[in-house]
Amino acid sequence: MSRMWKLAVPILLFTTACANTSTPPAQDPPAPPSTLAHVHGLGINPADGMLYAASHFGVFTVPADKAPERVGDRAQDTMGFVVAGANHFLGSGHPDRLDSGTPPHLGLIESKDAGRTWQTLSLKGAADFHSLEVKHNRVYGYNSQNGQIMVSENQRDWDTRGRVAMVDFTISSTDPDVILAATQQGVVRSADGGRTFAPAAGSPRLTLLDWSEGDVVIGVAPDGIVHVSGDSAATWTARGRIAGTPAALATKGSEVYIATESAVHASTDSGSTFTIRQALK
Repeated sequence: MSRMWKLAVPILLFTTACANTSTPPAQDPPAPPSTLAHVHGLGINPADGMLYAASHFGVFTVPADKAPERVGDRAQDTMGFVVAGANHFLGSGHPDRLDSGTPPHLGLIESKDAGRTWQTLSLKGAADFHSLEVKHNRVYGYNSQNGQIMVSENQRDWDTRGRVAMVDFTISSTDPDVILAATQQGVVRSADGGRTFAPAAGSPRLTLLDWSEGDVVIGVAPDGIVHVSGDSAATWTARGRIAGTPAALATKGSEVYIATESAVHASTDSGSTFTIRQALK
């Protein structure tokens, strides 16, 4: 019996040694691309007239004469994005790969230095705004987590309103209660601040919307055709066309910017003609 016990000892030690083999150290997540791609939002900073793009890998400047450049050292997936004022941006989406302890939904975040740094304002972990608007001293957001329009007057307390499956929305430049939303079934309109919606008769099917100035509304169809209304979306006129799938829209007077998967397109004649401002990789 004692001989058998002695023979078993080396086997036991060998098995234990194998079980204690050290585990290779965990590797850091791959670095995000340094080039602009997968654009979710566009906005023009009134501080300097620079065009900014919010993307899957952070916020970038989009100059006309050189390559886009990421702003700051964060690469969060900025889904919702709006320029609220000079160097003042609001956003939403998902955290940077380095923010491992952050909830998957950023809620409403704010930058007061043109996207270099960001702070949480509200709804952290609870809201993922895929579209944001700032007008009439209010923030309007479409929360993809509950499919509802949410409105705040102080960026912290929110009124949850109607539920509509939408791709994009825009707010009247003169009436805080008039909202147009682009849905898979067509454009719908609200006259009560997003509590209820009804089909907007006569509107083309649009993917992107921006209520520019006064009664002027600009929309982009899924096929890239730009439609313009001069009477608050009562009637529409087809203008120019961009190649690719429309992903983001920004306007300023007669300037129109549209991002697709392959380029950021620019127009200076209200969408009648376009040039490529930046080709995207």
